[in-house]
Amino acid sequence: MQKNIMSKTALAKSLGIARATLYYHSRMEKKDWELKCRMEVLMREHPSYGSRSFRDAFSIGREHARRVMHKYGIKPYRRRGRKYKKTKHISVHYPNLLKTTMPQYPHHIWAADFTEVWWKHQWVYVATVIDLFTREIVGIAVSLRKGAPLTLQALYGALCAHPRPTMFHSDNGKEYAARVFIAALSERGIFISRSHPGCPWENGYQESFYGKFKIDLGDPNRFPSLGELVAEIYTTIWTYNNTRIHSALKMPPKVFARRYEIAQLVH
Repeated sequence: MQKNIMSKTALAKSLGIARATLYYHSRMEKKDWELKCRMEVLMREHPSYGSRSFRDAFSIGREHARRVMHKYGIKPYRRRGRKYKKTKHISVHYPNLLKTTMPQYPHHIWAADFTEVWWKHQWVYVATVIDLFTREIVGIAVSLRKGAPLTLQALYGALCAHPRPTMFHSDNGKEYAARVFIAALSERGIFISRSHPGCPWENGYQESFYGKFKIDLGDPNRFPSLGELVAEIYTTIWTYNNTRIHSALKMPPKVFARRYEIAQLVH
């Protein structure tokens, strides 16, 4: 019986990409992940460490350190600007499973967080869920109030449109520690992973996304109504998923996901 003539080389050519692009997890990918984990551990003791400090601590090139920091959204935290506080009371502690588990396929690991934008003298809160393998935003919710209903809506939106993940990562905020949120994960057999208290860089994917998201969104106050602002928030995230080139993937997340799916068919 004749084999499928569409070889990996031919497939890559038809997609207009290099053959190596069909394989996301290379040796470099694993090494970068291991270095990321080492950086995060060191930052628990030295939150202000940047590329120079990592260069000296790990005896690596500064450009190497910069590349990995940029890839995983790791940034040094200073006294100026946003202040991160350790959660005063955590009823149940969950380990950071990302220290030992690297995303291997779409919907393997999701991560969640929320941010705020200032509009017409009030905060508008945006919660998102991101697939750590494809970097696609799979869930989103917008509200004038923060809390478990906001983050739960983003989670349910993701679960309604995608297969459930194996693991779910977040910080230790009360929005994710709420019983109803924990139950939504536990009842579906999803493993819970948490950043170490007071270590926001351990959820660097979301931190990095929000930085770019706010730039792309622009000034919220240019919208005369809340409905127009919300519509633009959804449009901005659609653009991020479908047309905006992700610096780590070298293509939009949706395009990467499709190419990965096609690559699996020829294995």
